Amino acid sequence: MLHWIGPLRSQLTPQIPFRCFASTRQINSDYSHAIIGAGVVGLAVGAELAKEPSNRVLIIEKNSTYGSETSSRNSEVIHAGLYYPEDSLKTQLCVSGKELIYKEAAPNGVEVVQCGKWIVAQNEQQAEYLEKLHSKAKLLDIPTEMISVERAKRLEPAVKVQTAVLNSPTTGILSAHSLMDYYISIFQENINSDLVLGTRVTRLNYDSPSNNYRIFVETEDTEEGASGDDADSSITVDSVINSAGLHAASISNLLLPEKRHFKQYYAKGNYFSYNSSAIKVNRLIYPSPTPGVKSLGTHLTIDLGGQIKFGPDLEWVDSCEDLAVNASNLEAAYNEVTKYLPGVKLEDMAPIMAGIRPKLIGPSDNSFQDFVIREEECFPRFINLLGIESPGLTSSFAIAKYVRKLLE
Repeated sequence: MLHWIGPLRSQLTPQIPFRCFASTRQINSDYSHAIIGAGVVGLAVGAELAKEPSNRVLIIEKNSTYGSETSSRNSEVIHAGLYYPEDSLKTQLCVSGKELIYKEAAPNGVEVVQCGKWIVAQNEQQAEYLEKLHSKAKLLDIPTEMISVERAKRLEPAVKVQTAVLNSPTTGILSAHSLMDYYISIFQENINSDLVLGTRVTRLNYDSPSNNYRIFVETEDTEEGASGDDADSSITVDSVINSAGLHAASISNLLLPEKRHFKQYYAKGNYFSYNSSAIKVNRLIYPSPTPGVKSLGTHLTIDLGGQIKFGPDLEWVDSCEDLAVNASNLEAAYNEVTKYLPGVKLEDMAPIMAGIRPKLIGPSDNSFQDFVIREEECFPRFINLLGIESPGLTSSFAIAKYVRKLLE
């Protein structure tokens, strides 16, 4: 049974027992593993570690619900793994994670549609780029296919294709919340593991003599003025997995010395709905990426109900709290969309949401940034997960298994 602990006691039903942070240590530590962050990756790691019955796993989430930040504000695309360097973690974990979603999650009730994706080239330079992607996909054993202009027009008459199309048949869409619920269903099978909501990590210390970590937390009740024991809650754990997403750099900086601190950048993406039935498409449509731009372009995705939406665009912001959709970007998004979908009318588009991607390099640096997933030197069993942006959702299964191997 899943135990919800922390400030949610008044909301619990009688069937779900309440557990406070332990005041005495269980064997050596209160928990064997603590995961900071209950987004899709944190939940995946929790589920993977909880598969071992002897593990006592705690997931700590600062928000009142799980998966309420980047995990629920994205395109919900199952990526094929085409865009990243062959030897990168992004490629390795995306390809493996995609396969696990189709082979394990979908048969167990996660809402998934393998609809496929087109990347569209409008000139020879873009077509050359698609040929390079196609060649790389063959090396990685990722199914892709080059489609001629004539065939493309027959298959998707609403899509403008001037030069070529790269078809990615293993790309798909899913419900991120359905996937997170699946991870929780696995996690709750371990009766010694807990998920705590509305609880913020304020300090993180490594105790060398005890060879464990002490995590200090502040609950929603504390913020409202609680005092005494409630104002200074802490737990001890054998290992810490930092999966705090937009706040992962801040969590890492609580522990690592200043010279090893990370700076977090925030890339906001605005999404726009399409409120018409005039145009029909059967798959996701992506423009060919622009070299030197840290975005795959304002693309067309389809949700599980068949509704079209466009986005994300790219807007650098100073705060991860800046989640208001920027309506002033609508016309620019429209101009990008009509390059491959000319039948769209501006009045049929509307801003609907925004999400923010955690970046480790800023707008002036055009180099590739891989996922950072590692045990930090001099801090045994402290696993940092930094810069977990796209394709983090697709990769979540595989990231969890990678973390487990690091801990072994």
